[in-house]
Amino acid sequence: MATNDRLLVQILLLALFAASLWVLAPFWSALFWAALLAFASWPLMRWLSLRLGGRLSLAAGILTGCWVVLVAVPLVWLGFNLADHIKDANALVKDLQVDGLPSPPAWLGSLPLIGGRLVEIWTTIDQQGAAFFDTLRPYLGQVGNWLLARSARIGGGMVELALSLVLVFFFYRDGPRLAVFVHSLLQRLIGGRADHYLDLVAGTVQRVVNGVIGTAAAQALLAYIGFFIAGVPGALLLGVLTFGFSLIMIPPLIWGPAVAWLIWQGEIGMAIFLGIWGFFVISGVDNILKPYLISRGGNLPLVVVLLGVLGGILAFGFMGLFLGPTLLAVAYNLLTDWVADKAPPVDAALDKPLPGEESRG
Repeated sequence: MATNDRLLVQILLLALFAASLWVLAPFWSALFWAALLAFASWPLMRWLSLRLGGRLSLAAGILTGCWVVLVAVPLVWLGFNLADHIKDANALVKDLQVDGLPSPPAWLGSLPLIGGRLVEIWTTIDQQGAAFFDTLRPYLGQVGNWLLARSARIGGGMVELALSLVLVFFFYRDGPRLAVFVHSLLQRLIGGRADHYLDLVAGTVQRVVNGVIGTAAAQALLAYIGFFIAGVPGALLLGVLTFGFSLIMIPPLIWGPAVAWLIWQGEIGMAIFLGIWGFFVISGVDNILKPYLISRGGNLPLVVVLLGVLGGILAFGFMGLFLGPTLLAVAYNLLTDWVADKAPPVDAALDKPLPGEESRG
């Protein structure tokens, strides 16, 4: 009877745990980003709390306010600018419908081989503007629906970001108690190896954060240099935007339009330079610097890091950039620990003859 009662209690505890996870499911993403932000900036939190005499709540409030200013305010500013650009784009489309296309730029006809053909296409589109826009009208509706759906997703992301900035305050304030709780839980589950795996997870996440931020900073600097050399206006602002877009791994959305603007201005040489610089230098550094920074200082093989980063992104989206390497690192070390006591030494395995070699000898 006692065994049945114990089994019933375990089933009820599992049901309670599953129900709790279900309640928290809508907030997993916000909780993840808040925890990641608090973990990555914890040295700053520790330094600030020491300067404030150990008042964790005050330090957490100040640091959270700083994140709001550094993250939320620029995003709101960017949102207003995007809204203005959308209004300008709508006005441009209406002007094109009424007045048609402007005269083709002089440089368009001077392009070798295709210049005359492009001018002819430009003139044809201008002469048949009404029919052209009538042809495009069904597709414009689809594009509008697509933009509306993406706008809704961006709005949801903004709400999620705001929630993350609220939750990070509690991670700052209750961080030490959460760390003790996680340590006690792991000790209950795996015993003396708890410290090892805590250090493993913490080190992996820290290296991934350093790799992502370090790569984004390098891409922003290289982008600024390229914009400055090419004479693109607002090079510093575009470099800062490149940093933000590098965090979500799409910096071509910044240097790509800059290349198009240079082509429109007739700066073909600078456009070719910036296109090559953007593709091979700005975007190419991501393939070299990020894996190096993530694997630097760890005992994981580089292939495990690369598979963790790429597979994590495909499986979980941007969140997988951090989850993928961490999961593979823990799994790799679990397997290493499991076979460590049973596997023969490497030297002995190399000296041992392969099956069938004894008979040939």
